[in-house]
Amino acid sequence: MPAREAGEVFGPRMTLFADVLSVGLATAVACLPLLTAPAALSTACAVLRGAREGQPATAGRYFALLRRRLRGGDLAAGALAWAGVLLLAADLALAGAGLPGGAAFAVTAAGIGACAVVAGLRACARPESLTDWRAALRLAARDSVRDVGGSGLVLLAVATAALCAWTLLPLAFLAPGPLALALTAVHVRLAVISES
Repeated sequence: MPAREAGEVFGPRMTLFADVLSVGLATAVACLPLLTAPAALSTACAVLRGAREGQPATAGRYFALLRRRLRGGDLAAGALAWAGVLLLAADLALAGAGLPGGAAFAVTAAGIGACAVVAGLRACARPESLTDWRAALRLAARDSVRDVGGSGLVLLAVATAALCAWTLLPLAFLAPGPLALALTAVHVRLAVISES
């Protein structure tokens, strides 16, 4: 890790932390229309991936990239994601209504929902999500099965982001940044494992 330059107040690690928070806040703003959530998270992962190559990880770069890429496929991905969330919530509500076999169904539905969340989030971290959601989702589903440890890390990142947002509501606006960083790190980790 490079040392601080003369006159630099914070070291590179603190700069990365600040960049992640600014990208997280920009992602939270971009997610407000709800249908743009997958595109917003995918763009955050792309900006953070670019930081490895020396590109700035700033909110300005984030919004410039998001403006260039928003298209019908991104809105369709958002609609599909929210339809899945609503379907899972309805299934869990019906299972909790006291129907026979409801407990077993709730466990099964929660397992399927967790797998779908992992595959969807891993798709956001893939570079293919910038142009082709189907290819990104197909490759992410393959990665989810092939890299169980990475899938566990994704679930831990989601649980941590949810816990932070639940504990202190204003943190919900910063949670997308660390979540995008975790997703990007899991994707990079898999690429490094695959190369060795």
